[in-house]
Amino acid sequence: MRSRSGDHSLEFHETTLENGLTVIAELNPAAQSVAAGVFVRTGARDETDGVSGVSHFLEHMAFKGNDVYTADDVNRIFDELGANYNASTSEEVTQFYAAILPEYLPNAVEMLSTLLYPSLRQDDFEMEKNVILEEIGMYDDQPTFTAYEQAMQAHFPTHPLGRKILGTSDSVSALTAESMRQYHADHYRTGNMVLVVAGRADWDDVCRLVEEHCGSFPGGRIQRDTSAPPVGGQTQVIERPSSLQQHVMQLAPAPAADHRLRYAAELLGVIVGDHSSSRLYWELVDPGHAESADLAYNDYDGTGTWLTYLGCRPETVGENLERIHSVYDQVNREGISPTELEQAQNRIASAIVLRSERPMGRLGALGINWVYLGQYRSVQDDLDTVAGITVDDIGQLLAEYPLDAVSTATVGPLSSL
Repeated sequence: MRSRSGDHSLEFHETTLENGLTVIAELNPAAQSVAAGVFVRTGARDETDGVSGVSHFLEHMAFKGNDVYTADDVNRIFDELGANYNASTSEEVTQFYAAILPEYLPNAVEMLSTLLYPSLRQDDFEMEKNVILEEIGMYDDQPTFTAYEQAMQAHFPTHPLGRKILGTSDSVSALTAESMRQYHADHYRTGNMVLVVAGRADWDDVCRLVEEHCGSFPGGRIQRDTSAPPVGGQTQVIERPSSLQQHVMQLAPAPAADHRLRYAAELLGVIVGDHSSSRLYWELVDPGHAESADLAYNDYDGTGTWLTYLGCRPETVGENLERIHSVYDQVNREGISPTELEQAQNRIASAIVLRSERPMGRLGALGINWVYLGQYRSVQDDLDTVAGITVDDIGQLLAEYPLDAVSTATVGPLSSL
C-alpha cells in the first residue's frame, strides 16, 4: 500500500488486493461528494471480427443484474441513492461509475461490483440485442458519427482500432450469449481493472468495502499488442443526397497516450483547431465559410491521431479543405507564437482546475492516467506539465507529427471530394 499527500490536503492512496485488483483513491476531506468507478482495459480494439461490438454490448448487459439483484433492483437502488451513475465504452476502455453523497459509498461499491459480473442470462441477451440494433440504426443516421467510424476504418484498415465500437448490425445479430460469456471471462479479470475513488471518504473504509465486494473477482490479465499500427491512408465516401451539409473527417498520426509530447499535442489542438478562438475558427468559421472546422488530438495505446473535422455546404468543401491545409502548412513551417501558447496554456489549465473541483471530474482523470500510464498525477502535476511546455516543444512535436490529412472519410451529397 502507498499513500501520498497532494495539494490542499488531498491524499492519494494505492493498494492491490490479493486477487490482483488495483485500488486507488484521491481523498479530499473538503469535498461534499464522492465518486467511485471501475475502469476495465477492454474495448473495440480487443475484439475480433467474430465478436465485434461485444464490449459495448456487455456495458448494456451489466445493468441486467445478477443472482442477487434484478435489473429493476440495480436501477432502483442507484436512483434511491440519488446517484449520478452510468457506463461507457470506447476503443480501449469500458468504465462504470457513480457519484454519490459520502454516506452512500458502501451501497455504490456494492452496486458497481454487481455491474462487473452480471448473470448474462439468455433472455436478457436476446432482449438487449434488439436495443443495441436500434442504437446502431440511430447512430447510422448521424452523419458526424458515421464520418468518424469511416475515418477510423480508413486510417486503421488492418488494425482493430478501426473496428466500430458498437459493432455492425450483422456482427451484433450474429453474436451469441456463449461467445459474450467467454469474452467476459477472458477480459473481466483484475489485472485488466482499476477501481478508483475520488472525493470525501476514509481510506480504511474504502479498502474494507472493496475487499468485501471485489475480493473474489477472478485474477489474471489478457495482454494487448500496443505496438504502433500501420495506417491506411484511404478515402471513403458515403453518399447521402438528402444531407444539406457535407461532413469531412481526416486523420493523421499523432503521439500515443504515453508519449512525452502528448500534452504539447493537446495544446496544439487548442491553438489550431479549438471550436472558438483558434486558427481554424478565425480562418473558416468566423468569416462564414464553414459551420464547423476543428482539430482534435486523440491518444491511444501505441498511437494517436490528429482528427480534422469540417462541416460546410457541399459546394464549398474543396476551397475549405484548401483553407484548412493552408493553415496546417503554415503551422508546420513556422510553428506557433509565444502568445498563442500562453493563451492555450491558460485555457487548458482552467479546464483542468474547473473539472477537478468535482470528484466526478477527478475520477475520469485518475482512472485514465492509471490505465495508460500506471501512475498517479495530481492536478498540480498536470498544471506544472502544461505550464512547462515551450514553443520549442511544439516545434519538436510538429517535426515528429506534422499536421496532415493521411486518411479521409466524408458523408453527404457529394460522390467524391
